[in-house]
Amino acid sequence: MKKWRASVSARAGVLGLGLLVSACAVSPQNPDKDAKPSEEALKTAQQTLVPVSFAALPGWSADTVFDAIPALRKSCKTFGRKPNDRAIGPNGIGGTAGDWKSLCTQVYSLPDGDHAKARSFFEANFQPYLVSDIADDDKPAAGLFTGYYEAGLRGAYRQSGPYQTPLYKRPDDLVLVGLGEFKSQWNGKRLAGRLENGQLVPYASRSEIETGKLRGKNLELVWVDDPVDAFFLHIQGSGRVQFADGSTMRVGYDGHNGHDYTSIGRILIDRGEVSKEDMSMQAIRQWLATHPQKGQELMRENASFIFFRELKDEGPVGAQGVALTPGRSLAIDKRYMPLGVPMWLYTFTDPVSTDPISRLVVTQDTGGAIKGVVRGDVFWGFGKEAAERAGKMKEPGSYFALLPLNSLSKCQVCETAEDTPEVKTSAK
Repeated sequence: MKKWRASVSARAGVLGLGLLVSACAVSPQNPDKDAKPSEEALKTAQQTLVPVSFAALPGWSADTVFDAIPALRKSCKTFGRKPNDRAIGPNGIGGTAGDWKSLCTQVYSLPDGDHAKARSFFEANFQPYLVSDIADDDKPAAGLFTGYYEAGLRGAYRQSGPYQTPLYKRPDDLVLVGLGEFKSQWNGKRLAGRLENGQLVPYASRSEIETGKLRGKNLELVWVDDPVDAFFLHIQGSGRVQFADGSTMRVGYDGHNGHDYTSIGRILIDRGEVSKEDMSMQAIRQWLATHPQKGQELMRENASFIFFRELKDEGPVGAQGVALTPGRSLAIDKRYMPLGVPMWLYTFTDPVSTDPISRLVVTQDTGGAIKGVVRGDVFWGFGKEAAERAGKMKEPGSYFALLPLNSLSKCQVCETAEDTPEVKTSAK
């Protein structure tokens, strides 16, 4: 394996990300975040983890580290339910569940709000690794980081007045198939459809569903007053529906129709309706509001459709099966990174300020558009500020996996410390 000098450089160092286009985020698929990497690019991705010191993590000493501990405690509960020899993540990256259980005992005992002790805990028990795609000769450690949020909608239990757009429950005839259960080379690939004469056939598309394909099947969970809000809920994957009496229902992802996700942000750019530089969730919403008829047609070009269920949890539930923590939960491509692992995230700018984002996060979710070795999606929570931050976030950056010291012998893509990389935070 060839060696290289890792560089966490600023904007000038990640211009290759120009091929990616962003606009908005949860579990089932990511929004108009980016143009999906080509299948060929995904096939040639080669992952390696190169050790660095904690002192080399940009901003490590300044973060309120304990703020990530509640998220890690939730992940610890999932490790606790697994057999000790159960592998955590691909290529042995996260060791085994047994490696985590002793550490999780310490995680539970950390004093609340004590950032210094939390920092010391990680420094004593973990090794940071810079995650890189060595198939990218120029910028192996550079990637794209976006954001998502819990959407807010207004709704009613029955169709009436302005409440004309249904959120559908998962149909009984929907069949979801994880292809990795049949062949290992298909890990991460899924199919969805319905059975017809003993054969799995494609399920109805968004256009077919919105024009009545599921009408009369009693699948309406709630009705909302804005089809655009409903569309973005499909993208975010979770949200809160507020009713006229002030009560709310939390809804979350419960399956999809199996059709490929199409970025309407990408379509608007290709048609010259919105420039690549101006693309964001807010820009898409503005265009849809200005062109209501064309907007409906545009949204139907995304054939993918999401089904929902009522959530009773404290927050949106990610792919690891735990409630997400605002600002501290990260969606990743689980073909390369394990769920439940603490990561140090560094982006060269913040979408709502001039400062970089440098913080400890925990990998607790995935997303349909979150593809690649160095790719992440930060969950920002609920409300106007979260939506603003998520909608604008399309930041170049890098991340570092914090792996338990007692698990490193099992990691097949972790390099030794013979060539500790130089970690830079400036293009100079």
